[in-house]
Amino acid sequence: MAFTLPKLPRDHFWLPKGFTVTPALPDTPPHPESREPFYGRIIIPFAKLWMRRMQHLNVEIQHPERIPATGGAVLAVNHTGYWDFVFGGIPAAYQGGRLVRFMAKKEIWDNPVAGPAMSGCKHIPVDRADGAASVKEATRRAADGELIGIFPEATISRSFEIKEVKDGAARIAHEAGVPLIPVVIWGSQRIWTKGRKPIWRLKSADLIVSVREPVEVTEDAKASAQRLHDAMAAGLDEVRAHYDELYGPFPEGENWMPVSLGGSAPSLEDATVKDREDAQKRREERAAREAEKAANPEPEKKPLWKKLLKR
Repeated sequence: MAFTLPKLPRDHFWLPKGFTVTPALPDTPPHPESREPFYGRIIIPFAKLWMRRMQHLNVEIQHPERIPATGGAVLAVNHTGYWDFVFGGIPAAYQGGRLVRFMAKKEIWDNPVAGPAMSGCKHIPVDRADGAASVKEATRRAADGELIGIFPEATISRSFEIKEVKDGAARIAHEAGVPLIPVVIWGSQRIWTKGRKPIWRLKSADLIVSVREPVEVTEDAKASAQRLHDAMAAGLDEVRAHYDELYGPFPEGENWMPVSLGGSAPSLEDATVKDREDAQKRREERAAREAEKAANPEPEKKPLWKKLLKR
């Protein structure tokens, strides 16, 4: 008897138990992206199953209809946990099965498992030492009608507040002529965040993913980035208040809660100092690796066909 893999639900409107969409599930025809064999028909359904069956998440998805049903856009997502690149793409899946191509550090592609998966989803590798090529690629693809996901804070926010926002997302949106749309996630840091071990199988957890109104972008990228920061900060305040109404109140001193709300996470100021120390350490380590490589170059590897000819 032949072995067959279990079928994953392919309907992009599929809502697992515990998922809700507000104000309503968009009645959007399937986008051609939804039929991509790997990302659209395997990864997205599997992600929903994982979120519900393994992480036992209650998920509220707000305003997926604000994502364009066709054409490009830049989705600027706040960053509090390692699962954000999964959670941040779920609202688009309920807008005609659209797919988000995330910009992510190129080191992920070095992983033998994650690398091929990232390529299969057509995500965009970013070299933090020289990001011009990735910005150019993201701009081209946004202009061609793709949804580009970017974390404008660059790294995870230890304070769980909105950090300083880089202007890359604003520049990409302006140059591509597409909307810049903030996406706010709250609850991701309870599952897996920087400096803590992941919780692979939770008893229960709660998550809100909220798509906000587009932000005005102009040729002044710095001003546009500031508007993005303000919109994300205001959206985060609103989402956190709603989260507390739904699932709170919470005890004082929770490590996933910002100090401004009575939690024990570091303040934004303290987290910024730590981020700068980490960035300096990464620069020094990169310089050391490059110096070591220059001092001890690897011998040139001959192609296999040349080795065979010598036999």
